[in-house]
Amino acid sequence: MAKSITPRSQDYSRWYTDIVLRAELADYAPVKGCMVIRPYGYSIWEKMQRELDDRFKATGHLNAYFPLFIPESFLKKEAEHVKGFAPECAVVTHGGGKPLEEPLYVRPTSETIIWNTYKGWIHSYRDLPLLINQWCNVVRWEMRTRLFLRTTEFLWQEGHTAHATEEEARSETMRMLEVYRDFAEGVMALPVVPGRKTENEKFAGAVETYSIEAMMQDRHALQAGTSHYLGQNFAKAFDVQYQDAGGQLQYVHATSWGVSTRLIGALVMAHSDDQGLVLPPKLAPIEAVIVPIWKDDATKTLVLQAARALAADYPRRLAIRVDDREGFNPGWKYNEWEMRGVPVRIELGPRDLQAQQVVAVRRDTGEKLKVPLGDAIPRVTSLLDEMQAGILKKAKAFLDAHTRPIDTYAEFRQFHETGSGFANAHWCGSADCEKSVAEETKATIRNIPLSAPEQPGRCVRCGQPSARRVLFAQAY
Repeated sequence: MAKSITPRSQDYSRWYTDIVLRAELADYAPVKGCMVIRPYGYSIWEKMQRELDDRFKATGHLNAYFPLFIPESFLKKEAEHVKGFAPECAVVTHGGGKPLEEPLYVRPTSETIIWNTYKGWIHSYRDLPLLINQWCNVVRWEMRTRLFLRTTEFLWQEGHTAHATEEEARSETMRMLEVYRDFAEGVMALPVVPGRKTENEKFAGAVETYSIEAMMQDRHALQAGTSHYLGQNFAKAFDVQYQDAGGQLQYVHATSWGVSTRLIGALVMAHSDDQGLVLPPKLAPIEAVIVPIWKDDATKTLVLQAARALAADYPRRLAIRVDDREGFNPGWKYNEWEMRGVPVRIELGPRDLQAQQVVAVRRDTGEKLKVPLGDAIPRVTSLLDEMQAGILKKAKAFLDAHTRPIDTYAEFRQFHETGSGFANAHWCGSADCEKSVAEETKATIRNIPLSAPEQPGRCVRCGQPSARRVLFAQAY
């Protein structure tokens, strides 16, 4: 099975698609630009949901659900918002066989319908802060699509919060950005660069947008999460006011933030290899697979009994499998589970039973370890921890090795012509320079890193004074 994967060095895009399809993460849908998320891929999304949902609830957020259809008049209330999303919207004009009195937009994002609802929920400062999250699907009519990374319909979560003061809302914006950073690095084993988006790259209707940017193995950037400070824009558009402690009416301050199923695409592109999927153990639907090996009925019975007893001792019973399928030889099974990214493979045959041992194989490094049978489960558990840390360390080393400061435009252009990674370069703040760089090199300003210190220099494009370096990269 692994031989059918196009090597990364030959065609990175084809390699990615091969893994998504052959590891059974997703499939194409009959509607162009849409996808079917298969059970194995959806299991990864469920684990992401659980990890994120626990973090959201730990920070005081509650889940709710809002309608899929949004009246056209709602989108038009916030001018910047409708301008930003109109080209991507799907519009319903008929229902029940009749023209609708008002066209309905299929949800591209939920700020408008949520803020119309909040008007009836918020009256006093005692109603604040209001901290709501929604797990749902959205539709954006994309012209160029790719499984998980950019599809017409995708799954995501979107948080929408209301606050009494600008300070509280800005604090919430940064708190949720940190939640995303912690999840990306601690669970996805994906190192990221947190920072603020430029005016040109910010979310439609936001005052400020922040993102976490990750590097894929082709050295392109992928935006892995965003958090927006919306100011009072939506509160004023939908007249959401509260009475403060002094009896005065005030407009609330807002945030929104979200991540989507494109994170599954990020997992594939950041960690996988030419044998198939490589998953951080914390997101693996199956953490370990036991492959029993037998030659005849007598050895089959003994080996299967030992394999099933071993699986019964595993602390997370649903996260281990015994591959006792008939008609497939052990080598085929090894390739199958490598393709699907199962972190640890346990080989168990008659000789292993005689020696009272198993052979444990790490998916990330291919290392084979002989482990005493009685210590197999504790050793697998410790291996998973080692692998989680090792995958993050490898990805961090890759990010560091392909990120560098650049000071001249000639070097900058050459760097991006060869797809060499992230460039930390000075930028004067001009939208014209930002646009010129993107047109000439296909590199955009991913964000202004929060860790970037003030460091006077000259804009890499025009030579005008610059206060700090920003992060440039070609991106998905």
